[in-house]
Amino acid sequence: MDELIELLEEINPEAEYRTCETLIDDGFLTSFELVMLVTQIQQTFGVTIPPTRIIPENFNSAESIYNLIRELGGDC
Repeated sequence: MDELIELLEEINPEAEYRTCETLIDDGFLTSFELVMLVTQIQQTFGVTIPPTRIIPENFNSAESIYNLIRELGGDC
């Protein structure tokens, strides 16, 4: 989880990623930043995130992102 938090903070240091549950809903991650994050996740954790899984529910919190990575078999 710490590695994911570091990625998020590099993309946008403005949010408290350990507690925020509205990253997409409140605009902490814009569509451009989300694309950057997906690319970084794929490279860092060795997963492919299908476009159908790039939905707010999977990216509104660090915990939901982390769960998605684990679900997809990521190396975390």
